[in-house]
Amino acid sequence: MKRLILATAVAGMFMTGAAFAADSYEIDPTHAWVGFKTNHAGWTKAHGAFKAVSGTISFDKADVTKSTVEIALEAASVDTNDEKRNTHLKSPDFLNAEEFPQITFKSTSIEKTGDKTAKVTGDLTLLGTSKPVVLDVTWNAESALPWDANTIKTGFSATGSFSGADFGIAKMADFGIGPDIALDIDVEAIKK
Repeated sequence: MKRLILATAVAGMFMTGAAFAADSYEIDPTHAWVGFKTNHAGWTKAHGAFKAVSGTISFDKADVTKSTVEIALEAASVDTNDEKRNTHLKSPDFLNAEEFPQITFKSTSIEKTGDKTAKVTGDLTLLGTSKPVVLDVTWNAESALPWDANTIKTGFSATGSFSGADFGIAKMADFGIGPDIALDIDVEAIKK
């Protein structure tokens, strides 16, 4: 009986350790940059960014495939360096920020591609439509803040792309932009 209790306790410790192998992080909104660019009538690439970014990361360093990420962007925070254009992008012609205030990405699978790289597949939800998007992600570094040893920060960079038409942004072609939108993401996240 004592052996059974001891075996159960040991098994419980291992199962608990496995369950808590991933560390939890919260994206630091003051150190998060989500940029995008798209063709502008063949002249150049038009650039923009979302200024309000939040999210969480569950990062399992021992088995990155068990990690998860969720990111939310406030559609009304779009910034393209021109207020008139920003207002138009927030309208029903493009992001329809009033009806769909958030753009989200939730990971569904992760494939390790190198020591610090992975392909993260997730559901991008934009204008009420969810479609899979693949991001190429690099884990940059993790360390304590130089002025606060109790605060651990980790950082990631990611790139990817999607077609605006797939999400119902039908007016892109009317304004000579797109069809693809390239993403450039850098986030720092604080360990909870």
